[in-house]
Amino acid sequence: MRKWFQKESLTAWMFMFPGLLLIGIFVFWPIIYSVPLSFTDYSVISDTHYIGLKNFRRAFHDHDFLISLWHSMVYIIIVPFIQIFAILMAVLMNSKLPGVKFFRTAYYLPVVTSMVAVAIIWGWLYSPNGIVNYVLMSTGIISDKIGWLSSQKTALASIMFVTMWKGLGYYMMIYLAGLQAVPKDLYEAASIDGATRLQQVVKVTIPMLKPYVFFCTLISMMSAIRVFDEVFVLTNSSSLGGPGTATLTSSVYIYDRGFKQFDFGYASAMGLIVSAIILVFSIFIFRFNKKGGVNPY
Repeated sequence: MRKWFQKESLTAWMFMFPGLLLIGIFVFWPIIYSVPLSFTDYSVISDTHYIGLKNFRRAFHDHDFLISLWHSMVYIIIVPFIQIFAILMAVLMNSKLPGVKFFRTAYYLPVVTSMVAVAIIWGWLYSPNGIVNYVLMSTGIISDKIGWLSSQKTALASIMFVTMWKGLGYYMMIYLAGLQAVPKDLYEAASIDGATRLQQVVKVTIPMLKPYVFFCTLISMMSAIRVFDEVFVLTNSSSLGGPGTATLTSSVYIYDRGFKQFDFGYASAMGLIVSAIILVFSIFIFRFNKKGGVNPY
């Protein structure tokens, strides 16, 4: 039995090795290497010196970095909205409605669509002569055309909406898997006890979905803080993170300092600060998950 188990484990590790090797090289090694790098002034083109905590002190006095951190925190606002709409969509997609398979595919389509294609589409929709302004002016909601991506008041919110639109299908599929895993016996027992459909959702569905809510909230919070793609492709044609610093997020600013200005030591320090913030939020979500509801772990 032990020899069989060892043989099976060896086979499994052999299959996993290529993937683990790629993850180690392109994910874990850069993370580990950024720690000593953050204590230096490494810039590729000049000699590298150890400078202690200078990069970290510089980051907390860098106005643009603090602005980018604030925008990353604001981005977290979309997390609860994504979760609520994804759960509602999953409940709808879990019912036996005609054409439900088509809608499942349609809702998931933005997830597998290239971010460049999404940026081209939404850049056109958000343009002053785009369909968003046309619809809002036709319905009387606005009277003048709005440059959704060129105005400092609307640029960040517009990009946040694109993030929510693109991510809804992904989280909907996770919640849909969770809904289909809920035992039917629980609904039958609740129905026999006289529970209404709404009471079944509140007392059965939501508690049973709690581990899925926890997982989706955690990964969507991480994605919101380190958002990069949407901001990069939607603002790179004018000014990265623009207009001005209206859409400058921490990941975009770190990219700008590292790969455009070759200030890799400083960029590494800022990356560690952002990682520490994500760690704090993650610990909070883990602790909150322990209170109440069904704990499957």
